[in-house]
Amino acid sequence: MDYYIIYKPFGVHSQFQPVGEQLGLGSLHEFPKDVYPVGRLDADSEGLLLLTNDPRVNKKLLDPTFKHYRTYYVQVEGTITQEAIDRLCKGVSISIDGKEYRTAPAKARIIESPELPERNPPIRFRKTVPDSWLELSITEGKNRQVKRMTAAVGFPTLRLVRWKIEDLVMEHPESGKVVQMEKSEVYKKLKL
Repeated sequence: MDYYIIYKPFGVHSQFQPVGEQLGLGSLHEFPKDVYPVGRLDADSEGLLLLTNDPRVNKKLLDPTFKHYRTYYVQVEGTITQEAIDRLCKGVSISIDGKEYRTAPAKARIIESPELPERNPPIRFRKTVPDSWLELSITEGKNRQVKRMTAAVGFPTLRLVRWKIEDLVMEHPESGKVVQMEKSEVYKKLKL
């Protein structure tokens, strides 16, 4: 079995082939033909993505009955408040496919600006509108869930970076970096 973690850059799709003008994962590395991404990140999100041909990992990470934490660093517009953090921790109502959905309780906290790879293009800078960062851990994976959650508490997402899946994290991340891993290490860090 093969196991890779990558730091998916902004603007790259979570599939191997390009989509229109945007690159796919195949532009980052020549992966074995039977390896596929477990989960996805939108093209406008970045960070940790796991690729493997191990069906057990795929089942455990994608089946919602096996809850696991995914941790994100989220840059939001405005200075996030403790009240907004408390609401995220309790769960918020968001719209999924036109229907109201109540998110499961999350883990959230305000953080200082984390050390991350440069983003290309960079986030827009506006002198009159502050921004702030939070760390958000969720066990669900609804479409654009993190962005919908921060918007629901009044702080739209500017930059979204998946940092961890359970305890799996990339050491010294760089945009587009690919690291091959051993099965034992992947299983230990994913708590499988």
